[in-house]
Amino acid sequence: MSLEIFGFRALWSPLFFLFVLLVLGGYYLLTVKYRTRFKNSEPLTKRQGLYFVSGMVVLYAIKGSPVDLMGHLMFYAHMIQMAILYLVVPPLVILGIPQWVWRAAINYKGVKPLFDFFTKPLIALILFNGVFSIYHIPDVFDIVKTDMLLHSAYTTILFLLATLMWWPILNELPERDTLGGLKKVGYVFANGVLLTPACALIIFADTPMYNTYSDPNAWAQALELCVPSTTLANLNLSGPEMFNSMSLIHDQQLGGVIMKIIQEIVYGIVLAQIFFAWYKKEQEETPIEKEHMLNPQPIK
Repeated sequence: MSLEIFGFRALWSPLFFLFVLLVLGGYYLLTVKYRTRFKNSEPLTKRQGLYFVSGMVVLYAIKGSPVDLMGHLMFYAHMIQMAILYLVVPPLVILGIPQWVWRAAINYKGVKPLFDFFTKPLIALILFNGVFSIYHIPDVFDIVKTDMLLHSAYTTILFLLATLMWWPILNELPERDTLGGLKKVGYVFANGVLLTPACALIIFADTPMYNTYSDPNAWAQALELCVPSTTLANLNLSGPEMFNSMSLIHDQQLGGVIMKIIQEIVYGIVLAQIFFAWYKKEQEETPIEKEHMLNPQPIK
C-alpha cells in the first residue's frame, strides 16, 4: 500500500521543516549578520557553514521526510533513522558551529561545570550507549513509541548525549583537545563495543520483540506520533504488514544489521581521520628538531 494515503503532513512534516529553517536562520544571524556584536567572534568559514547546513539537511531528511513515517511501519527504517540521527548529525553540528560560539556557550555561567562533567570520555561513553541500549529494551521501547511527549523528550535527550559523546574526539578547541591519537582510537573502539550488545540482541532474537510493530493496537497508537488522528480515523489499517513484504522477525533482524553496518562505516571514517591527523602530527617537526637530528650535539 502506498504511503500517500497518510497525507502531506505525515509525509513531509511542515512544522519540523519550519523548525529547521528557524535553526538555520538563527545560525545565520549569530555567525554572519550580527557576529561583530559578540566579543572575540571570528568570521564563519565555508567549511563550518557547509558542515552545519549539511547537518540540518540530513536532520530534516531523517526526521521530516517520509523516512520518519517509514520508521513507524518498518523496524529497519527506524534503525536507519536512529543511526543517522545519532551517529551522523551530531558530528556535523559540532564541526559546523564556530569555535567562538562553543567557547561562549561552554563558559556561560553555570554551564561549564556540567559540560566538563558530561564530556568526560568515560561518562560520555557510558551515558550515550547506556541510554541508547535502554531505549531498545522491548518494554521501554513500546512505552516511549506510544507517548508523544515521552518520545520527544527521550529522543532529544539521546541526541544531546550523542553530541556529548562525539565531543571528546571531534571538538576543535585547542584547549579542550585533551585526548591523544591513541586514546581517541581506543575511545572509538569502546563506542563500538558498548553498542554491540543492543544490536546483537535485536539481530539474534528468534521472535518479534516490539509490540509497536507486531500488535495492531500498539502499532496504531505509535503511528499517531506522526500521522494526524483525523487521518488515521478515515483509514482501514490492520498493521505494518500492509506496507512491508518482510516478516516481522526478518525486518527486526535487518534493522539490527543495518544499525551495526552504519555504525562501523561511520566509526571507520572517524578512525581514518584520527590516524591521518595523528600521523601528520607525528611527522611534523620544528626546524630546530630536524637540525638536532642531523647534527646532534656531543655530550659534555
